[in-house]
Amino acid sequence: MPRPTAAQFAYGSATVVATTLALLLLFRTESGIGVAAVGVAALALGLLVAVRLPLPRHRAAEGAGQTATAHAAARTHHALEGVGARERIPTGRSRVR
Repeated sequence: MPRPTAAQFAYGSATVVATTLALLLLFRTESGIGVAAVGVAALALGLLVAVRLPLPRHRAAEGAGQTATAHAAARTHHALEGVGARERIPTGRSRVR
C-alpha cells in the first residue's frame, strides 16, 4: 500500500475540520452522542477525500508494463554500457582506407 502524500494529508485534514464545524453549526447539537456522530461523519468524509485524491503521475517506463525496478536495472545497464564503450581503444584494423 503506498504511503499517503502531503496533499492527501492536507485535503483530508481540511475536510475533517471544515465538515466538523459546518455540521456542529448546522445541527446545533450539544449532546455527547450528537458530537460523536458529527466527529465520526467528518472523519469518514475526510478519509474518503484523502483516498480519492489522485496520486501523482510518474514518468512512463520505456517498455509498456515494465516495473520501476526493471526500469532502474535497464538504466543502470545502459549506463554501464556507455562506460565500457569509452574505455575501448580503437585498433588500426577498423579504419577505412
